[in-house]
Amino acid sequence: MTDPISDFLTRVRNAYLAGHKIVEIPSSKMKVEITRILHEKGYILSYKVVEGNPCNTIKIALKYHPETKKAAIKKIQRVSTPGLRKYTDVENMPRVLNGLGIAILSTSKGIISDKEARELNVGGEVLCYVY
Repeated sequence: MTDPISDFLTRVRNAYLAGHKIVEIPSSKMKVEITRILHEKGYILSYKVVEGNPCNTIKIALKYHPETKKAAIKKIQRVSTPGLRKYTDVENMPRVLNGLGIAILSTSKGIISDKEARELNVGGEVLCYVY
């Protein structure tokens, strides 16, 4: 697999489009941090890192609206790819849906959202957009 972050985002996207409640994804430190941000911002219900014999996995409980059964995540999109990295500074930080969505960045302070990056005054690689 050449791009594990794209694989992570695709598994989450396929799960909510198919209406699944839980999705299991092979774990890594970066994937756990992206999942933590999605949980903090309210896009997923909960997550748990499960220790396994061959490899660890992340179990993610997806969030849906109770009446309409629509997913909390409308779109999850990869921005920076291994073939074309996208970097940004604080002045040119992207605003996803004019502030309604989030951009997840990899910075020198760790994996953080665009709002936290503005507060810390750091730029970095734009990993994905979520709204």
